[in-house]
Parts: sequence; structure tokens; C-alpha cells
Amino acid sequence: MLKVEIDGREVEVPHGSTVMDATNKLGIYVPHFCYHKKLSIAANCRMCLVEVEKAPKPLPACATPVTDGMKVKTASALAKTAQNSVMEFLLINHPLDCPICDQGGECQLQDLAVGYGGSASRFEEEKRVVLHKDIGPLVAAEEMSRCIQCTRCVRFGQEVAGVMELGMAGRGEHSEIVAFVGQSVNSELSGNMIDVCPVGALTSKPFRYRARTWELARRKSVSPHDGLGSNLVVQVKQNMVMRVLPLENEEINECWLSDKERFSYEALNSDERLTRPMVKRNGQWEQTDWQSALEFVVSALKKTDFGVLASPHSTLEELYLAGKLGGPAEFRLRHADFSADGRRAGIPWLGMPVAELAALDRVLVVGSFLRKDHPLIAQRLRQAAKRGTQIHVLHSVDDDWLMPVKSRKIVAPSEIVNGFAFFEEALKSGRKAAILLGNFAQQHPQAAAIHARAQALAQATGAIVGFLGEAANSVGGYVAGLPAAGGVAEISRKKALLLMNIDPRFDCADPRLVEGAKFVVNLSAFKSDVGDVLLPIAPFTETAGTFVNTEGRVQSFHAAVRPLGDARPGWKVLRVLGTMLGLPGFEFETAVQVKDACLKGRDVQALLSNKINFEPPATPASSSGIQRIADVPIYFADPLARRSAPLQKTRDAQAPRAWMNRNMFAQLGLASGDKVRVSREKGEAVLYADLDHKLPDNCVRVAAGHASTAGLGPMFGAVSVARITAQQAA
Repeated sequence: MLKVEIDGREVEVPHGSTVMDATNKLGIYVPHFCYHKKLSIAANCRMCLVEVEKAPKPLPACATPVTDGMKVKTASALAKTAQNSVMEFLLINHPLDCPICDQGGECQLQDLAVGYGGSASRFEEEKRVVLHKDIGPLVAAEEMSRCIQCTRCVRFGQEVAGVMELGMAGRGEHSEIVAFVGQSVNSELSGNMIDVCPVGALTSKPFRYRARTWELARRKSVSPHDGLGSNLVVQVKQNMVMRVLPLENEEINECWLSDKERFSYEALNSDERLTRPMVKRNGQWEQTDWQSALEFVVSALKKTDFGVLASPHSTLEELYLAGKLGGPAEFRLRHADFSADGRRAGIPWLGMPVAELAALDRVLVVGSFLRKDHPLIAQRLRQAAKRGTQIHVLHSVDDDWLMPVKSRKIVAPSEIVNGFAFFEEALKSGRKAAILLGNFAQQHPQAAAIHARAQALAQATGAIVGFLGEAANSVGGYVAGLPAAGGVAEISRKKALLLMNIDPRFDCADPRLVEGAKFVVNLSAFKSDVGDVLLPIAPFTETAGTFVNTEGRVQSFHAAVRPLGDARPGWKVLRVLGTMLGLPGFEFETAVQVKDACLKGRDVQALLSNKINFEPPATPASSSGIQRIADVPIYFADPLARRSAPLQKTRDAQAPRAWMNRNMFAQLGLASGDKVRVSREKGEAVLYADLDHKLPDNCVRVAAGHASTAGLGPMFGAVSVARITAQQAA
């Protein structure tokens, strides 16, 4: 440890620390712009100049290494003069538009100008003008004259998001931040550039000019999307969600958010919101009141057996009450294999705290579209890979994860079960290894065999087995006691179904799941053509609830705004339904009471286990013909993301294509852009074909969760592909 004196106070810091690290440890604030604790040191703003004893001139605190016995003054006359001079230079060309700037009130430059800027400028020359840039539907770069060239956005892209999408062009006063020619910013983490920008150069395009920061009330919340459970700050004005920002939590999302978590709030006030109960009569939807709608539902459900299909994005309270309605209930809607039920020792989970991913030195990721399914877990593994962790991949596609990958085995879906042995030596060579099963592996028709093979490899190598939680309550659904014997397929045979926060065309392994039901009750926040009764329920911002994330962390939150129109919190609707059905155990007044009844004093951590007692077949069933590889694109994955207008304008929300390798193209006589018919028994989809030379032979990648592919049926299995000729298209 090194001893250093800062403003007369002594502190010990490790070797390699900077003066900024020492001041942060003491809680002494040094003004800065380009420095960010999560980014590399650039030292190009010079705002953090401090006086160091025996140094001939002020030195930047962010880039000056600590030496033993060093004495530093952060607020001496010399340091203050240097800091004031830097501020004067920064303001030479800065436009005087604070009154209309979206960053006003939370601008680092504005705050520091008060303490370090002059009341007037000595410069009379014209200020420089930098033209605006269009870099996509999420991040606005309309006022780049405000940019102070701190390069935080550039470094964020390179170091955190993993892709350099912005860069610095020009020199001197002609320097400016630009995107690559003709390209937009497309990273799934791009919105964090808004947060790291210390001025108003990069702002939120959906939020632009909608409110001032001091008009907004702030509410803590939890993300309802992937299994990480990112902590949020929901900002509200006049009972409307105006913006969502990250709430820093180093153990979960650090200080970042994925774009899905940041911008999906735009769906909350869309025209598609369901605000009144509706009943279908003679094929037409009619609005009605709650009492009439509930009586109609109860009357129908009492006459027949019914099942419940609930979204894993629902709250713990909603899942618990849905499971108590009397019919079998299921939340694993995109899963195809339920043979592991009754053979697990506990609830499948990540196998470790999220923060411990950084401590792994060998990681095998099996069946995961990692960047899109789990953006912030991918970011953690990216940082680990930069520090030397070896990443290995077993999958059916070879997407670019924007991180070093030590080895990969890309096979057809039916061959994933046989692929584990390839990685035994690699995992044995590590000190702490993990095998992480992604969404594709969990949704696979041989999911139990994949789990068992992963366990066998883990036992042979000393690795940990973990599950990357598919949705916000993939663990919470088990805690709520929902898994039904026989899974989704068994429930789909029921004559009546109650759907909770789902659209079966997009949220289920088989989009045709509910076609056989005679009566369907649809509890949804959005309008839908599915069902006989629509009951409007509140999304996560309008209800209290709980999510249990992939590491088993129980996180509760309160409503940020009142429900829209006549919508009601889902747990309240289920409570009333249970009472009207004459069922016991529905006497709850608050969401907290429902959560307490669900947990019953149990320690969730004690329920978690990835051990499985399952013997996979010696020779897994092979698949003939062309196999479908189905991903669920990041902005199709849940009802909120599908209805967020800004997210639907991004590259990741483009309509699905039929992706095949060169051999398949040659076999079918295709060229990129040709139309093809992908079909199977009772279903088909007409798509444009495109080339992905990294895909396995005899495979076609067709995304699920989209209207254009819903008619194709189940996410896995054999399909046929045929080119559509010009005559057929006509």
C-alpha cells in the first residue's frame, strides 16, 4: 500500500492507484469531465488539475499515479487557477442554450461552471458550430456544438458495449464526435451514452423536449424484462412515465441499462393500451364494466375445467394468485421439454451471484443469444474476457458477441446434446469455471438432456452449472409454485384458458397453443384479438410487485403512477376472481400480504439448486430434414418491447428473414433477397432469404415472436424451405 496526503489528510491506496482514486477514497471531490469510474483514463478535459508537491505545474488527478509520500492539494490557489482556466477554455465555444437544453438541471458542465466559470467571457470571436447528426431512433445528437470532446461516449462503445460506433474526427477546434459514414448507433446498450455524456450533446431522442428534470418525480423500480432484475429510476410527470434511468447497484446492473429496459416505457402510453374491460359478442368487441365482465368470466369458468398460462414477466404476486385459481398453471411458455419436472433438487438459477461472474476464469455458454437475451450479463462477461477469462461457446449460431471467444462449437440444434465433451479439457484447465445454459438451451426439446450433460461435464471438471434466467420471474415462477405437470402442452388441452399478460402468438413455443380452447379470458395491459374477454391489467409501473432475479434475489417495488383508465393491478383482479369462484385463501388487502403468503417465511436461496437426476439417452434422437433455429429477437421478446415505438425503429426490430449458409443457398438455388416459403405441417411463413455462412448445414434460422413467423408453428423441429418464383409471387 502507498501512503499519500491529500489536502492534509493521509490515506493508503494500492499500487497503481491514481490521485483521483485517493481523493475518491477520502470523499474529496475533484472537478472532472472525461473521467468515469467505469471507463479507461483519457485525461483530455484537464478539468481535474491539482497541485502536487515538487511538480513544476498542475497535474491531472485522473492520470497521475500515486507515489509513496506524495502530497497533493486539490483546492490550493494554483489548483483553482488551473481549474478556472480550463473552464474558461471549455466555455469559449459552448452555446448559451441552457434554458432549452434537455440536460439543464442535471448537467455536469452547468454545475461546475457555477463554481469554476467566470461571469463573462473575454472572447468575442464567433462560436464554432457543429452540425447535428442522425445516429438512430434512440440517441439524439442534434446539438453537437455542446460537445466538449471528453470522449466518454467513444470509450463507452469500445470498452463496455464492445463496439466502436462513435469516434473523434478532426483536430483542434475542428474536432467533433461522429458515427461511421452512413451508419447509426445500433448497440443494445447505446442509451448509456446519454448517461455518460457530461453535457447536453447526446440526449434521449424519445424524451427530447418532453419535460425538465426538476418537474419529474422519481420512483425506484425493477426491470420486468430479462432475468437480471436491473434496478431502475422511473421518472414521472402528471401521472405519466416520462423517462427511465438506471439506479446504480454494483451487484446487479452496476450503473448501466440495456436499451430495452431504458426505452420500453414508451409502450406504457401507446394507443394500444387496454383501458376498459371488453367482451366479445357475435364476433365483435364491446366495452363493459368490471362487474359485468367478472361475472361473465366466473360463470364460464365454473362450467368447465380451465388452465392458466401466465407470463414469466408477471410479478410474483400475480403468478402466486394465478396458481391458486383452481386450474393447472404454467409460466414456462417458450419451453418444449418438461421431462425434468420432479427430477430437480430445487429451482434452477444462475448458480452464483451475478457479481461473481467477474471472478470466473473459464466460462462455457450453451445455447444462448447472449448479447440480445442478456445484454448486461454479456457486458460483465466481456469485461471478464478482457481480464483473461476464457469464453467458450456451444450453440447453433455464431453471432458476434463483441468479446474474445477462445473456442466455439456450432452445431445443428439436435446435436447440442453431443457437444459438451469438446470442452472438457478447456474447463479443467481453469481455477473457477462455469457452464451457463441460455434461453435456447432451456427452450430446446431436449432441455433435460442438455441439463444432465452439463451437470456431468461440471462434475468432471469442477465447474458450476448455471441458468441464465429467461425473464424477470423465471425463478419467481417456481417460487410461486406454478410449474404444472405436463407443462404447457397439458394445459393447452383444457377447454377454457386464462391468459396472464401474454399474447400466445408471440410469447409461446407454439403460437397456435390456444386455438383449441372454447373460452379464453385474456388479462392484458394491451388490446388483443385473442380471447373472449379482455380484462385490463396494469403494467409494472402501475402496480406494486416483486421479481426474483436469476441469482435468487427478491426485489420488490411500488407503483410509480396510477393505473391508466379502468386498468387494475393484476393481483387485485386475480384476488377478486378467486373470491368470486368461491376459493379459499384470497383474502388479501395489499401486494405485500400476497408476497408474504407466497414466501411463507421461506428463504428463497435455500430453494435454489441446479442438480438434476436425469439420465440422457445414450444416442439422442436425430433430426432429419432442415432444422429450424429460432431466436426471439430482443425487441420482440415481451409485450412492452413490442409496443415501444422507438425500439421498433431500430435495426434489431427489423422483420425476420430466413437465414441459411452457402451450402443451403446452393442446394435451393437461392440468392440473397429471394423470397422463400418456410413450411411445416399446418403452418408456413413467407420470408426473404439471407446469407449467414456461419450457420450449420441443413438449418434455417427463423426468428420467433413476430407476426410474420407466427404461422410457422413451434420454435423447434423440421421444416421445409422452397424458393418462391416470380410466377408464384405474382
